[in-house]
Amino acid sequence: MFPIIVEAATNFCQHQIRLPYLLVSEPPQKRTLFAYIDIESDGGTHRAYVGCDPSLIQAIAGIFLGEEESDEETLTDMLLETANMIVGSAKVLAQGYEKTMTIATPHFASGDTLFDPSDAFQCISINDGEMTIALKRL
Repeated sequence: MFPIIVEAATNFCQHQIRLPYLLVSEPPQKRTLFAYIDIESDGGTHRAYVGCDPSLIQAIAGIFLGEEESDEETLTDMLLETANMIVGSAKVLAQGYEKTMTIATPHFASGDTLFDPSDAFQCISINDGEMTIALKRL
């Protein structure tokens, strides 16, 4: 399931925000804001995290909302919507692999220790920003 979510994230970069990206193996180096969505699938229950540093989520808000400088509430909403678009896209992609996923509503996650290095994660460098995708079994 994790590779499908990463594929959905790279599709988001390529087709939605149309920014160049690079997959990197190091954990996020910048302050990162996270949203999560719980997923039910044949493989059990998981929590998918989508994290963006503030400059990236502002860039995404600029693309979708036309705002050069958004307030914190708008950035939080944009992060939640970004997580929803990525995980929702993964749900559609999963059907092509004959897998089913049920997804919940996205939530804002606070705190620095949301997942640990033993959980599956992938960082994506996008222009000057960073996105982190992680999956944790519940």
